[in-house]
Amino acid sequence: MSFDVKGKTALVTGANRGIGKAITNSLIQHGAARVYAAVRDTASAQPLIDQHGDRVVPLPLDLTKPDTIQAAAKTASDVSLAINNAGVLRTETIFSDDALDALQFEMDVNVYGLIHFARAFAPVLKANGGGALVQLNSVVSMKCFPQFTTYCASKAAAYSITQALRVQLAEQGTAVVSVHPGPIATDMGDSAGLSEIAEPPELVGEIVVTALKNGDFHAYPDSMARQIGEAYRSFAENIVEADLSEG
Repeated sequence: MSFDVKGKTALVTGANRGIGKAITNSLIQHGAARVYAAVRDTASAQPLIDQHGDRVVPLPLDLTKPDTIQAAAKTASDVSLAINNAGVLRTETIFSDDALDALQFEMDVNVYGLIHFARAFAPVLKANGGGALVQLNSVVSMKCFPQFTTYCASKAAAYSITQALRVQLAEQGTAVVSVHPGPIATDMGDSAGLSEIAEPPELVGEIVVTALKNGDFHAYPDSMARQIGEAYRSFAENIVEADLSEG
């Protein structure tokens, strides 16, 4: 299903910095009428408001607090594009002392947060004609890097849920996009020690707009992502995106 952002109202979680900020900028540059910047601290969205004026509307949302997600869905009842970008990362291996705590933290945000987000916004999208839902996953949802074991596990789970959303939300006319960045120049990327190979977050913003317009399910914004995506293409087309029955 194709979706053109021009003239539409969108919501982006974690819109105040990094990839979320780049996505917000791309949406507005491509003609989105309004973007709700869904963030934990609405004051952090002020630079976006300074740049884009009333086309950016700050909205409190914390993926670890389902009540804030439900409240955001009620306030942003005019949304036809819901983008879940916010996520967390801990650099822990399976043998780290903090591995289980890290996994719990990452699952709470990256997985349970996605479930709450999808459940809250699916009815909103349906009421507004179907629209689209975009989930920021990662190349690590397809390939585990041991130094980020727990993060990889949480993103693999999020990718699996995104596949289910693609099928289930199609019934209400909602397009779903799964975005799989590699190393991106953000605070998170820097903290993970990836700054030397990281690419600009603007690549992610643009691929989101392009994937929506083309009706793509998978989106690969950067060099590493495209390399992995090309190798994964056959499996994706013949298995992930194919109409296979469970029997």
